[in-house]
Amino acid sequence: MLGILYVLCNDIAWQLLPLELRFGSGQTCWRRLERWQQAGVFDQLHRILLAEPNAAGRPPRLVEGLRGRFSHPREKRGGADTGPSPVDRRKTGSKHHLICDGRGTPLKVITTAANDNDVTQTLALVDGIPPVAGRPGRPRTRPEAVLGDKGYDSNANRDELRKRRILPVISRQGAPNIQGMGKLRNVVEQTFALLHHFKRLTLRWERRTALHDAFASPACSLICWRRFNRPVS
Repeated sequence: MLGILYVLCNDIAWQLLPLELRFGSGQTCWRRLERWQQAGVFDQLHRILLAEPNAAGRPPRLVEGLRGRFSHPREKRGGADTGPSPVDRRKTGSKHHLICDGRGTPLKVITTAANDNDVTQTLALVDGIPPVAGRPGRPRTRPEAVLGDKGYDSNANRDELRKRRILPVISRQGAPNIQGMGKLRNVVEQTFALLHHFKRLTLRWERRTALHDAFASPACSLICWRRFNRPVS
């Protein structure tokens, strides 16, 4: 596990993993990453960490923010879920879509091609929110409201969110931004900054999306662990 985290934080090739650190060979760490991702180990770890503050009386704020940001692959050949970036001279790249709670706790990350519109991932992000346990009763998987900027403007998605008993608070194209949206956007941007502090996520090496996402899951878990365990002043 330490070898996987070292690669996640330092963005080095597996074969360059320093043997003197005694993490095992890069090939062994790579196989473990793939095996644990397929077994759902990282997703389960994320759920456990989300349950900790809920059990301690600090439940997540049930208002979620949506945002998309880019990650460019090192391989010019690209791979699964890559496409021309609309913001970087059409270089081949991928995009991370993120949903977090009102405190900036990352709940779900999805990787798509860079030219995929943000609005296409709204429902996938909401439906991908893991169940937050830690208290008696059924774990909660639905927020009270979902907030998003104009990139998520879609009447069809608003209708689907209402069917799920979720209040859509999404700015409309051509209309003034909803009051307070800037503060929410700042929360999501801060979470993105924390996510992309892990260098392996900012430049994509993996041609297979599942392996790239295998790094996103422990990154979210580390953000949760650091946030929930920092000293309270």
